[in-house]
Amino acid sequence: MRHRSSLILTAVLTTGALTLTACGSRDDSKSSSDGGSGNQTVVIGLDAPLTGDLSALGLGIKNSAELAVNTANKDKTVPGVTFKLQALDDQAQPSVGQQNAVKLIGTKEVLGIVGPLNSGVAQSMQKPLNDAKMTQVSPANTGTELTQGNNWKTGDKKRPYASYFRTSTTDQIQGAFAAKYLFETAKIKDVYLIDDQKPYGAGLAASFKAKYTELGGKIVGTDHVNPEDRDFNSVATKVKSSGAKAVYYGGEYPAGAPLSQQIKDSIKIPFMGGDGMYSADFIKLNKKAEGDIATSVGKPVEELESAKKFIADYKTAGYKDAYEAYGGGTYDATWSIIEAVKIVAAENDGKIPADDARAKVLAAMDKVKFDGVTGPVSFDEFGDTTNTLMTAYQVTGGKWVSKTSGTVD
Repeated sequence: MRHRSSLILTAVLTTGALTLTACGSRDDSKSSSDGGSGNQTVVIGLDAPLTGDLSALGLGIKNSAELAVNTANKDKTVPGVTFKLQALDDQAQPSVGQQNAVKLIGTKEVLGIVGPLNSGVAQSMQKPLNDAKMTQVSPANTGTELTQGNNWKTGDKKRPYASYFRTSTTDQIQGAFAAKYLFETAKIKDVYLIDDQKPYGAGLAASFKAKYTELGGKIVGTDHVNPEDRDFNSVATKVKSSGAKAVYYGGEYPAGAPLSQQIKDSIKIPFMGGDGMYSADFIKLNKKAEGDIATSVGKPVEELESAKKFIADYKTAGYKDAYEAYGGGTYDATWSIIEAVKIVAAENDGKIPADDARAKVLAAMDKVKFDGVTGPVSFDEFGDTTNTLMTAYQVTGGKWVSKTSGTVD
């Protein structure tokens, strides 16, 4: 992990426009430059787990956002504006994410935030960011209630926070896609259902169950696990006695990997989960991962013509951490904020206004539409991505291999 020293920004008002001056230093070789004196500086905040069990995903998010910022500066995407990234570590903890939100709100140069990774963390950040009219775009949150409210299951969809957007699709779609894949493609009719009791995992499992039983599949047993545990032998015993032909897990790879391995010590059946499992670290932590299945948002960036430049630029930048599951979506999330800033500047004689800059960037998000790394990028009336494509992957030969991509009818 690269060391980062602090960056201090001071604001000066000149002729009604916001001019920011950077002082201090960062010994992060990939940070964006000032781009020359006289430029306005806009800071994009980032919140993700940069340390801890989920840091592989978090560092991929940070690096991809940084690449977008550096590209915008290099190409002068917004003339007269230099972008900087301020990345904070939430350790995958909601309380820390909320503290980070407050910190970023208190830094007036920040006009938008990318992240977080976890839906539970997002829940703690949404209200303070919305109150501050701070645009938030997550590349990874899939909890449906974040954009459609707690009553979305009954069809009563109401957007709770106008400042929240995401480039990943919802668990309603992801769980249903997984259910269709397991029932129709893998031809598995009996599943044992497990979740980690967190908002992401529980929501994903519920969505899977609803679609799977609708299709005619049978849930032969259910259980909940503590995501901090690593001994799951009692659960493995229950799975074996249930007669299940597969396990579906709503949760993330730090617990999912040992859970899968211990179940296979008892019975050799496939273990399936969502995008929280789709990480190279799941395979590293699971000696019996072969044959396991995961879904993830979008299509593999390696298969997209639109992602070729992103992949090449990421490699050229020399990041030691992989961009992982959310790299392309993070780049697009960051770029959506950059595009909103570009719209604001164009509407204000090329300047970012000193007054209500955050509110103006937020309002501009409704106009954002561009061809991104993951394909066409835009948002619907709930702040959800209009790109609902999903992909199923299977561990084959010690790596994740895409099997099929599609949408849910």
